[in-house]
Amino acid sequence: MQRSGDATPGVAQALAARRSCRNYRPDPLPNSLLNGLIDQARRAPTAGNCQGVEFLVLDQPDQVAAYWETTLSGERKKTFPWPGLLLAPALVVPYGMPGRYLERYREPDKATAELGENLEQWPVPYWLVDGAAAAMALQLLVVEAGLACCFFGQFSHEKNIADRFGVPQEAVAVGTLAIGYAVDDRPSKSTKRPRRPLTEVLHNGRWGH
Repeated sequence: MQRSGDATPGVAQALAARRSCRNYRPDPLPNSLLNGLIDQARRAPTAGNCQGVEFLVLDQPDQVAAYWETTLSGERKKTFPWPGLLLAPALVVPYGMPGRYLERYREPDKATAELGENLEQWPVPYWLVDGAAAAMALQLLVVEAGLACCFFGQFSHEKNIADRFGVPQEAVAVGTLAIGYAVDDRPSKSTKRPRRPLTEVLHNGRWGH
């Protein structure tokens, strides 16, 4: 628990400070830092404590370059509006592993949930829910460590990325997280969107007005 007067920001401060940074210095991260942050982020909750989230870490220049070669054509790279994003020294991809959820929910203490036969039984794909929770936890930990990050989707590139880096066919990516040291950033147009008031998103006791 954070003590009053500690310099390190708590969860609320890290959440308030989090921004989608798209401009980085290429300086590499300390060897053990990224693994330590992921070790903490993987403690985010998972359904049935099945721990079905795994992480692809690209923190070597050739690995990062291979990612961008896979997702950006030469022509697209010339017109890419965020060239500083390509300088981020590390990319992390959280993957949900659906098979671990089936295995866990076949165990006796989860039998009544009736989710262990096939993935179609799951009304909510918790391998994606848990992957997103781990991605959010990692972002907050990155900010707490004094670094910057940007979480973005893979869209039509997920299969190509998986093939390039030997990701198992069953693994489902929730997105990619760029991590590094921020440089003065040009904010995206999305940042100009006003935050909805709490009264619009909070429904106490009953949905509606």
